[in-house]
Amino acid sequence: MDLGPYWKTIFDTLRDGLIVVDTQGKIIAANPGAEEITGYRADELEGRSCRILNCTGCKFLGEGPGEKWCKMFAVGRTKDKKCLITKKDRRTVHILKSASVLRDAAGEMIGAVETLTDISQIIRQEREIQSLRQTFHLDDGYHGILGKTARMQGLFEMIENVAQSDAPVMITGESGTGKEMVARAVHEAGGRKDKPFIKVNCAALNESLLESELFGHVKGSFTGADRNRIGRFEAAHDGTVFLDEIGDIPHATQVKLLRVLEDKEIEKVGDHYTIPVNVRIITATNRKLEEMVQQGRFREDLFFRINVFPIQCPPLAERIEDVPMLAQHFIRLNAGNSEKRILGITPEALDKLTAYPWPGNIRELRNAIEYAFVLCAGGSIDVGDLPGKISKGVEPQPDPSPAAVFRVPDSGDGAKREQFLRVLEQCGWNQSKAARMLGVSRVTVWKRMKKYGIQRPG
Repeated sequence: MDLGPYWKTIFDTLRDGLIVVDTQGKIIAANPGAEEITGYRADELEGRSCRILNCTGCKFLGEGPGEKWCKMFAVGRTKDKKCLITKKDRRTVHILKSASVLRDAAGEMIGAVETLTDISQIIRQEREIQSLRQTFHLDDGYHGILGKTARMQGLFEMIENVAQSDAPVMITGESGTGKEMVARAVHEAGGRKDKPFIKVNCAALNESLLESELFGHVKGSFTGADRNRIGRFEAAHDGTVFLDEIGDIPHATQVKLLRVLEDKEIEKVGDHYTIPVNVRIITATNRKLEEMVQQGRFREDLFFRINVFPIQCPPLAERIEDVPMLAQHFIRLNAGNSEKRILGITPEALDKLTAYPWPGNIRELRNAIEYAFVLCAGGSIDVGDLPGKISKGVEPQPDPSPAAVFRVPDSGDGAKREQFLRVLEQCGWNQSKAARMLGVSRVTVWKRMKKYGIQRPG
């Protein structure tokens, strides 16, 4: 059967949008399905560049016809790619796009055909289902984050909203509130979820090592650089870079980081060539960066560049209603790694947990449950299995200033070692930072670590 006379009818009957372009992206034909999806009439599309649709899934090169015009021509086809296009009325539409190049009898490339399927309704339904799962907790939290309180529901909604864009996010909150989990949730809920999520602890590295970690280096650029090395930005291309403890980044590195965020290019240590990178930036800190800006310790232009969309992680004391859920969650986790048959917690012990102010937030609660697992023989965790400060209802006393750790004589009961260890953990095991907080030299910090037998984890 010769379908030649019927191709126009087939073309116009398809419910999906169908667009044909030449090798330079000029639209040659569009069917009624494409008219309905885009809002343009066929005669408004024909003769114009396909860029008019502002498709987020296209990578234009514009350096010539065919392979030099668009990445799709170089690859030969695109299958079932989720994208956003802009309609004539400037509203965006979620589509599923497939495309393939067209060749003549001699095998020469003459253009491409694209099919567009409107999936806006499907996306809306997926979001409604996700919202219901959050509301009724039909899964194990929102991307692993647990919480029923209004504060947490508001946090989940903020994450869901900002995940749909590439705006830089700054996550603030006390230590132990789950800032890294929030960063991962923003990544996993967005369009880059299948791409790398690369974390950098800015407080754990000195200035020279941090720059190499972020941007990479070339062989011979400094002592010990015996090979070329890619940095975290390059490794995260098309994905997300999470800069934890951004407030501890050295001033010189702040300048270079700002340039990377503005130019979307990196330059390896010891090299003069730039490498384009496409990454989303998420930062986190428990410091007050506004005060650091006023004190000249953090660049104002960098602060405004990374603080486009701030997210505040609430302390556990402000969502105490979530403590029972979190406690049971940690009990399940510990039960899976223990031979003890511990399934729950007594009402009396739960009362103690909810009465405690949790200065260490979720991390302290997790440690308290682990402590209870050591003492509890089985059954349910009781008051006597909890740490003393919780079971006795002792209000935690504020820690002395870090420098006081070195002024108080060692009583031999391990308290001074614990205070010193707490300072190291607070500084992310950065010995230089700990030395500044304690008002001593870095060598003194190293000697004290050796004296107490403290080793940096991992």
